[in-house]
Amino acid sequence: MNVIKTHIEGVSILEPKIWGDDRGYFFESYSKRDFDSQVRIVDFVQDNQSKSSQGVLRGLHFQCPPFAQSKLVRVVVGTVLDVAVDIRRGSPTYGKHVAVELSAENQRMLFMERGFAHGFAVLSPTAIFQYKCDNFYHPEAEGAIAFDDPALAIDWRIPIANAILSEKDKHHPLLANIQSPFVYGDNLY
Repeated sequence: MNVIKTHIEGVSILEPKIWGDDRGYFFESYSKRDFDSQVRIVDFVQDNQSKSSQGVLRGLHFQCPPFAQSKLVRVVVGTVLDVAVDIRRGSPTYGKHVAVELSAENQRMLFMERGFAHGFAVLSPTAIFQYKCDNFYHPEAEGAIAFDDPALAIDWRIPIANAILSEKDKHHPLLANIQSPFVYGDNLY
């Protein structure tokens, strides 16, 4: 596995080693041993999967402590633009984001530690998105910020006027209007 550090501490792009021949391909999508030694020690406890059509935009979501989640995300069908926004108060990259194209073709994965808001936009006709979480989902701990916050300046690579959003995702506050529950340097584990 090739681990690519991004410009934001706590967010990494992972590229698995792929073995291919005329039959197809094989790769390990996750190895606890390799992940713990090359990225960080994380105890993933829940796997999730979603299917979405082109133009769907989900996010930007997070879980508040003590139910905060680190995530390892990947795409098994299609292509998405995946985004992690640093919402750790006091971080030198607070309000900055990493955006990476994840697809069934490139097999890249994105890891984000606790303290990030997460979202994605579907760029292909359909996408199946999978992610591992290191804490169980708790609906009462949901938090979110506006996907179209001008201060974040995210280019979602889809026509925003035509984005397909959940009713909740249409009404999240701007980052400047929330008191982030995360503080840079706090042990969030």
